[in-house]
Amino acid sequence: MRIVLLGATGFLGHYVLPALSAAGHDCVALTRYKPGCRDLSVVPRVSIKQQKDWGIEALVDRFEGADAVVNMVGILNEKGRDGDGFRKVHVALVEQAVEACRRAGITRFVQVSALGAGEGSSHYLQSKGEAEAYLKAADDMQVTIIQPSVIFGRGDDFFNRFATLLKLSPFLPLACPDARMQPVWAGDVATLLAKVLDDPETAGETLVAVGPRKYSLKELVEYTAEAAGVKRPVIGLPDGISRMQAMVMDFVPGKPFSTDNFRSLQTPNTSDNSSLPRFDIQPRSIESLVPDYLGQSKHQQRLDASRRQSR
Repeated sequence: MRIVLLGATGFLGHYVLPALSAAGHDCVALTRYKPGCRDLSVVPRVSIKQQKDWGIEALVDRFEGADAVVNMVGILNEKGRDGDGFRKVHVALVEQAVEACRRAGITRFVQVSALGAGEGSSHYLQSKGEAEAYLKAADDMQVTIIQPSVIFGRGDDFFNRFATLLKLSPFLPLACPDARMQPVWAGDVATLLAKVLDDPETAGETLVAVGPRKYSLKELVEYTAEAAGVKRPVIGLPDGISRMQAMVMDFVPGKPFSTDNFRSLQTPNTSDNSSLPRFDIQPRSIESLVPDYLGQSKHQQRLDASRRQSR
């Protein structure tokens, strides 16, 4: 199968593209910045194409001859605060991609969305929900939607970011400490996506991808400190102060935290209805993987000790 992927050159794509390649698929990954994807260009059966124009006609040219399109594009924050940035990326791009599929004669479309899409008041979740509603209404398309919880793995922007913050500060004031999450390993999401593409009976379904255990955000950050070997107190902030912190961070370059993030965290990111077992995927836990890439697993400790001895 020839598959065109949007948004596959980021963190999750480093798991998805090798999984699809191993399954025998030919993949074309579109990116705005090809020089930053050299590591992916060596994956067998994977072609990286620079795409500056994301309009319908330009996408039709890329989609010609493909059997399926996978959309993984997503942002956690926008430049403004009115939701226009989220709608442009999460909704308008999906509409353009679906129309391009129609013109290119493609009916198979897989959307990597988000758990809780359409719930709560955040622009992030609302725009994800709008995209899902549009796709479900596209009766001429064979659409499968995947809703993952927070995705973790080597190179992630969750555990790695908190590990860095913990190392830089004598203590960590944590907004929304009681927010609920069920982290899922990127490799399990990639395996699910590969199996979905090989199973036409999943068309019309929304599949949930979550890990084996639910946590509060504070529990996850405290575990991050343990896995990274950093002893720092994590101080949970009440909602009022969390909201104030978010409002201030709205104006910090890069938006490490925002009012929209605060709103998203009010919606539990958990589920009792994981689709992974249905596809014979036994979800990996954070305890089995995170210490290895944060540096405190026994294997990593042995490697560090060997490096010190060699010096």
